[in-house]
Amino acid sequence: MEDILSVLFHSRTQSHVFHLGTDSYSQHIALQKYYDGIVDIVDGLAESWQGKYGKIQFKAIGGLEQNEGLESVISYFEKILKIVVEKRKDIKESYIQNQIDNVEQLIYSTLYLLKELK
Repeated sequence: MEDILSVLFHSRTQSHVFHLGTDSYSQHIALQKYYDGIVDIVDGLAESWQGKYGKIQFKAIGGLEQNEGLESVISYFEKILKIVVEKRKDIKESYIQNQIDNVEQLIYSTLYLLKELK
């Protein structure tokens, strides 16, 4: 869980950097929707996990990427989605899985907005 949460908290800041670096209004709005939504979802997920297992030891995440265009932004979201999908396989609790479903929904929604509403 530490990997998932660390990546997702970092994704809030990374998506804001992408948001500020785009010239596309639709990308600007899609990224704002993501960074506005991810914190509450991940905060609830972290609190649920800590309620059962205790404090999380967050992991250091590398620096921020620059917005080098739409493909780099899409690639970033596909990368974090892959991490979430892979790491959630070890989690047994259905209520935690449900919260992770909300994370995936937000990422897939963001990918749709980025890819289809240019």
